Amino acid sequence: MSARFRSCPVVRAVLAVVVMSVLFAGCLGGSGTLTDSPSGEETASPTEMVPADDSTSAGESTSTDDSTGGATSTETRAAGNLSVHFVNVGQGASVLVVGPTGETLLYDTGNWNDDGAHVIDYLRARNVTRIDYLVTSHADADHIGGHAAVIDHFETEADGVGAVYDPGIAAATRTYERYLDAVEEHDVTLYRAQAGDSIPMAGAEVGVLSPPEGYFSGEDRNENSLVLRVARGNASVLLTGDAERNGERYLLETASDRLDASVLAAGHHGSNTSTGPGLLAASDPQVAVIQSAYDSPYDHPHRELLERLTDREVPTYWTGVHGSVAFETDGERFAVRTQRAAATDPLGLRDAPEIAPGSDDPLEPRARFPARGGTGVTGAGSATSAEETTDSETTTAATDGGTDSATSSAAALEVAEVHADAAGDDRENLNDEYVVLRNGGDRTLDLSGWTVGDEADHRYAFPEGTALDPGESLTLYTGSGTDGGGDYYWGSGTPIWNNDGDTVFVRTAEGELVAEESYDS
Repeated sequence: MSARFRSCPVVRAVLAVVVMSVLFAGCLGGSGTLTDSPSGEETASPTEMVPADDSTSAGESTSTDDSTGGATSTETRAAGNLSVHFVNVGQGASVLVVGPTGETLLYDTGNWNDDGAHVIDYLRARNVTRIDYLVTSHADADHIGGHAAVIDHFETEADGVGAVYDPGIAAATRTYERYLDAVEEHDVTLYRAQAGDSIPMAGAEVGVLSPPEGYFSGEDRNENSLVLRVARGNASVLLTGDAERNGERYLLETASDRLDASVLAAGHHGSNTSTGPGLLAASDPQVAVIQSAYDSPYDHPHRELLERLTDREVPTYWTGVHGSVAFETDGERFAVRTQRAAATDPLGLRDAPEIAPGSDDPLEPRARFPARGGTGVTGAGSATSAEETTDSETTTAATDGGTDSATSSAAALEVAEVHADAAGDDRENLNDEYVVLRNGGDRTLDLSGWTVGDEADHRYAFPEGTALDPGESLTLYTGSGTDGGGDYYWGSGTPIWNNDGDTVFVRTAEGELVAEESYDS
């Protein structure tokens, strides 16, 4: 037997007793585009969620609900709109994307323990009769659990699966084996996708941001998740799979100009190991979505992540309490629907009751908001309802205590040096671990209350009266000491900066990011 790429064979081999794996050969050629595929091819502030009325379409036309009273089907979605559905599959992930012309993309299929039943039921209820693009974020069983069943269902009872896209790192599991068996049995085209590729959904841009050719982190499956950015007009959705610290660092280093997201899917089911401060700052999401079970055995979503989202005032939907969540956009505005009404304050999510995976509750209109950069974005990226939009000029909040030209002054702050690897034992030499900040501008910066933080969200706040003159530097030491003469002390009893790489974030007292510097070992 052999699962295969179009024009490129994939060799399968026995790894252990009845355990199969796949060796994905490089098949895309030097251009970095998917072979033999059909053609085709964002300022920080909280989003104001406007309650939806009976006219819930993102655009001027009103979409018609399907028989469930919930999300629009491929036939009834408002013409030209893009919709993205985060399906409530419990402790797993599955996202349905319906493009402006009705093409469908399914990103993951939930956990192995329901064999795709929740996903198939959701798709049936929305009259989805074909999956044009089935995308595997990575080979873990809580993401590919329904792959085999979905492929079999659409190939035998519906209009088929157009192609499968996979990052190409195998798993020695029965779930992965069954997925590849289904690809073989139904002769579905299989592509290995990597950074720089695109998926040709008509009327939308679907770009692959990760993993790179050759992978990283020892081919760790989570870190090498297939990351997608789905966009139409000013609206965008970022899907990061289970990418963690190294995967997010790769995104920041290679795709920082493409990370801005209207809607961000929190990585790894809301784990604290994902959706770190760096990715949050770069993506600057208007809304976040978490897919995990209400009674997650891993305690997802972790409180640390919820606190980070709260600090950035990001309205957050959790499938454990909101049920399935659907966003529809015309490229300028979003309409939001969920199965259950619940608060979107991240730290208030656990106060809402559970909704079981696979629930057939209808999707109901909840809110609307304009996509950042589109009609209705006023102030420093804040959102208003479509009815409230004006042509007023965009303004920028002051960042250095309210002085004129504050933004340009704050932007002059530089992370001049990071000395992470102290001599000897880091724990015994904390003041040989330090960060140097420099004022590269021509105005004095008032740093009172400004914070320095790392990817783990440790934070130091400069004391009142801290000022940095033009061309001057200050040094922030990890250990203890007496502030003065340009030297400041964090007062930490343990090292802060990771020797093998980290990111320095500097924010104003109001929380606005003004400097960011990543480093490797």
